[in-house]
Order: sequence, then structure tokens, then C-alpha cells
Amino acid sequence: MVAAPSGLLSQARAFSPPAAIDPLAPTAAGVATAIPARPGAGSTVAADSAAADSAREERLLTVAAAALVLLPVFLQAPWVRQAPMAATLFTAVLLSLGLHLERQPQPRLSRLGALLVGFSGCWLGGSLFWGWGRLHPLWHLPVEGFALPLAAAGLGGRWRLAGSFYLASLLGTAATDAAMAFSGVIELWPQVLRAPLAQAAPLLHQAGLTVIQPVSLLLVGSIATGLLLLCARLRDLGLAGRIAAATLATTLAVDGIFLAAALFAPHLSGLL
Repeated sequence: MVAAPSGLLSQARAFSPPAAIDPLAPTAAGVATAIPARPGAGSTVAADSAAADSAREERLLTVAAAALVLLPVFLQAPWVRQAPMAATLFTAVLLSLGLHLERQPQPRLSRLGALLVGFSGCWLGGSLFWGWGRLHPLWHLPVEGFALPLAAAGLGGRWRLAGSFYLASLLGTAATDAAMAFSGVIELWPQVLRAPLAQAAPLLHQAGLTVIQPVSLLLVGSIATGLLLLCARLRDLGLAGRIAAATLATTLAVDGIFLAAALFAPHLSGLL
């Protein structure tokens, strides 16, 4: 074999193509060259996650508010009839639990605690009225509204959720009492509650029929429509507004259930 001249070898090496540049290859300073990340990508993901968590928490609180409106129907009403003092004293348990949760560092627990504090005010008012003043419908709103000044004062501070729940519940109670007064149903209230069970159901059915008379139905429908429009406005006022809207809407639903029970199954109504 004939060896290639050394001059040709040196020229071949001189004209060899340059090696491909690896973007991750070490530089002369020994540092890898990396493709920079898109600016703000990490902060955008974090913001989206925080927004999703906040929305989830708000949904849970609104569901909790609705559940607290329903709780007296299934728990407090029968309890007050059987043991009004025990039901009234249970307010201390609700208030203590609410205050304990409100002091927790987790925002979710703290807000739930504030909501429970507002509910404890509703529970106490309901226990006092249905335990000892149930035969006097004109006492209903004053007794239920005993904490009105405290709730109104709390709207401007840390008890905003408590005040929103309590005031929305009180507004729902006032609207219900007004509809009953204007429709004439409130006159049957003492008779229904004094009558034996066998006689109370027909009286309650009569009260339901009074509500669906044309004039009364128009009045009740107007009040319900006004409250629904108010709920729509409240939803735009932040978390406290959405709590109030959920409370009002659930109160309307409960009133509708009571009316249906009075018409079709009066013996099942919680008033009895």
C-alpha cells in the first residue's frame, strides 16, 4: 500500500467540516447553554391554581350556608318541640365551635367558623321563639332579629361572613312574615299551633289554599321575584354577597316546600 503524502493529509484536515454545535454542550467557561423559559410561565400557572382554589372554597362556603338554612327544618324544629331548653343551650356549642374555627390560620376553616357564628345567632333566635313564643306571630321577627345591631356592625370587619349570613336569614324571615300577613295566613297561625294534630292538618291546608288565591299568589310571587333579583345583585358583591344570596335563595326554597306540604301533605309540615 502506498502511503499518502503528509502534505495532503494536513490539507484534508484543514478543509474538514466543523463539528455540529450542541446547545447543551459545556462552554469554554464550563457552563451549559440552556434554552430560556418563557417569561411569566411559572407565575401564570400559580395564579391559575390559586384562582381555582379560591373558587372551590367559595363554592364550599355557599353550599355550607345553604345547608345551615336547612338544618333547623330537620333538626331544630323537632328538637325545640320536645326540649326547648336543651335546643337553646346548644347555641353555646355552635358559638364555641365557630369561634374556635374562626381563629384557625387556614382561611377555609376561619371563614367556615365565621359562618357558624352567624348561624348560632339564627339558632338562638329560633329556639327562643319556637320554644316559648310560637303562639305570638308578631313576636317572631323581633325575637329572631335580636342580634341585628351586632350583625350590622360585623359587616365592616372580620365578621363580615357572619353578619351576611345572619342578615340574609333575617331578611328571608321578614319577607315570609310579610307575605303571610298580607295574605291573611298569619291569622291562622295561632289556631294551627294550638289545635290537636288531627285538627291542625286541615287548618294548615286551609292556610295553603289562602296563599294560592289570585291576589295572595300575586303578592307572594312579587315578593319572591324581588328576592331573586336581589340574590342576583348580591352575587356580584364578593364572597359575603354570594353567601347572602345562597342563604336567601335557600330560604325561598324552604318556603316553597312548606307551601307544597300545606297543600298536599299538611301532616308532614315542620310547623306541626
